[in-house]
Amino acid sequence: MKLLQERIAKDGNVKSGNVLKVDNFLNHQMDIELFNEIGKEFKRLFHDYKITKILTIEASGIGIACITAQYFNVPVVFAKKAQSINIDGEVYSTKIESFTHKKTYDVIVSKKFLNPEDKVLIIDDFLANGCALAGLIDLVRSSGASVEGIGIVIEKGFQSGGEMIRNMGVKLESLAIIDSMNAEDGSIVFRD
Repeated sequence: MKLLQERIAKDGNVKSGNVLKVDNFLNHQMDIELFNEIGKEFKRLFHDYKITKILTIEASGIGIACITAQYFNVPVVFAKKAQSINIDGEVYSTKIESFTHKKTYDVIVSKKFLNPEDKVLIIDDFLANGCALAGLIDLVRSSGASVEGIGIVIEKGFQSGGEMIRNMGVKLESLAIIDSMNAEDGSIVFRD
């Protein structure tokens, strides 16, 4: 998606440790016009699929998932990183290691929001090592639902997550794949 690549090149900030900061338009402050184009693109990529739910993980994926859900006319379910008193009843649970936060989370979804009949599209902002996606796939499969596909805004193609997820046989579409980035000069190389 050329529009997204241009925005990353213009406003993205490469930090040491393979960190790309896009907080001024993607995951802190959100550019809703850009999100709208992202949602349209995910609908185009998954238009043949009978999606019944969109699943993401808190917090950065929620805005993107909500805008995308408008094009599928389906609800969004987001996996929570902590148990709260607002979640009643049984939950599906998995452990996810965050690349960004260098932390392991117990991630949960209430059993009343994922059912065996559901056909789920997973949406998230970043794909690095694939741990979050593997955990979300585990949650969906635990419910008996099917993972129809995964939509990622930015994939770090130089890390192993994309290959791992694709090897699981799940359709994975990333709107921008970065093959390399350099913190010293701020350069970003996108995959064609």
